[in-house]
Amino acid sequence: MTLVLRFAAGSHKGLIREGNEDSGYAGPRLLAVADGMGGAAAGEVASSEVLGSIVRLDEDVPGADLLTLLGDAVQGANDRLRQMVEEDPQLEGMGCTLTAMLWTGQRMGLVHVGDSRAYLLRDGSLVQITQDHTWVQRLVDEGRITPEEAETHPQRSLLMRALDGRGQVEPDLSIREVRAGDRYMICSDGLSGPVSHQTLQDTLGSYYAPEQTVQELIQLALRGGGPDNITCIVADVIDVGATDTMSGQFNDVPVVVGAVADAPPSSAAADRSIADTPAGRAAGLGRGPQGAFGPAEGYQEGYGAEQGGFGPAEGYEGGYGSGEPSVYGTEDFDEDRPAKRKRKGLTVSVAVLVTLGLLGGAGWFGYRWTQDQYYVGTQDDHVAIYQGINQNLAGLSLSSVHSSYSKIQLKWLPEDQQVHVRKTISVGSMKDAQSTVNELDGWVQLCQRAAKATAPAAPPATQAVQAAYLATTPTPTEKNRGPAAATPTAPSATPTAPAAPAPAPNTTPPVAGAQGDQAPLTDEELSRANSCPKP
Repeated sequence: MTLVLRFAAGSHKGLIREGNEDSGYAGPRLLAVADGMGGAAAGEVASSEVLGSIVRLDEDVPGADLLTLLGDAVQGANDRLRQMVEEDPQLEGMGCTLTAMLWTGQRMGLVHVGDSRAYLLRDGSLVQITQDHTWVQRLVDEGRITPEEAETHPQRSLLMRALDGRGQVEPDLSIREVRAGDRYMICSDGLSGPVSHQTLQDTLGSYYAPEQTVQELIQLALRGGGPDNITCIVADVIDVGATDTMSGQFNDVPVVVGAVADAPPSSAAADRSIADTPAGRAAGLGRGPQGAFGPAEGYQEGYGAEQGGFGPAEGYEGGYGSGEPSVYGTEDFDEDRPAKRKRKGLTVSVAVLVTLGLLGGAGWFGYRWTQDQYYVGTQDDHVAIYQGINQNLAGLSLSSVHSSYSKIQLKWLPEDQQVHVRKTISVGSMKDAQSTVNELDGWVQLCQRAAKATAPAAPPATQAVQAAYLATTPTPTEKNRGPAAATPTAPSATPTAPAAPAPAPNTTPPVAGAQGDQAPLTDEELSRANSCPKP
């Protein structure tokens, strides 16, 4: 029995985002998706560089323990991000998720950091085989909210782990035994967010070829609103016998999609050692005429052009992998072609005018729609609610500050939440935005209380300290009379202090109970406060 992978990959920027910060890579041994974060701080750079750092794993046969290879590769990618930030401080704040699988022919090694996901479809049942490293997933694990509530929670995108070049990364690592007939999917949250688990299961089980499946999944995410970048890889485990006539028809050309396809990572381009590997050859792939990586032929003419690029698009039948990429300018010369182009140009001109007219009317309604959207972001050093969407159109900002909260300062928020607020937190309504702000305010108050609790406490003023202070502080009358005027008195068994001593100038008597006004933190609050910034 010989098992091989048949794979396809696709990526789309979605309907809201200005650019694509996702990156995807699918090869004979390595499948990986990275979802960039950081917005203006170059999330697309982070996802591209991380994939560029791990493509060296896509060798003919992994030469070491799977988990060791994956763990070392992820740490190396994180170190690469740290180096880039040190060289260019403007990249501070960038980072990405990573979910990747390394294939040996019999087993899959899985590495996971963040909220991209890996799924396994086996015997018609779809199972998520990764766990989201998010705040809402932690709430679900602790039983504080249900999985259904997590799907609509305003902070469902708040990451607890990511590759960002800071410290040692802690990925989830595991080994999975594979079977012929298994179907694996890796995707960014731009797909798993708007498309339900049941719909994913139905779609993965209904489509035969991975290429068709990827295209349909991306279309489902777009029909669900396309609120984020969408990247998806589907890979089938197929049993190909030694005498199988189809065994030589499977394409092993890697597929790269998303940001890593638009801007190849500098680290991969500079690494000469992988030039002759499948991963190295992937760096030389160019876009076909339809914007697809790899062979450009599709199931139907032009299908897939709007999906942002898909991998090998031939079906199982008809010589899979044998076709060459289409290239402009290779057609035979035809004397009738100029007249045909003229007629086509006239048709296109009319179509453009009609389209512009429709867009003009739709543009106004589109702008009005944006004003019903909200998100939470930053204003200077504190939190604010914005009305609109975090995009610019022809230099015109499509959002404005709706409410500003100067008391909710970023410096008091945990570091991961600071990153997400700077990246902006998408919400469904003004009510959700207010709920998010209230939760951030709760964090600020908790971190402020924790900072006060850990501050050095002034020693309490006891009765003896008060008496000593009063005994050494002369009253105004004694000051006027001087030392000679003092009248000795007989010792008393019970000393008494003057009834109303007047303090000396610039002297403040100690005050008892200065540290007792704050209620102590509970165990749960202490646990949460561990993520607060240190004073």
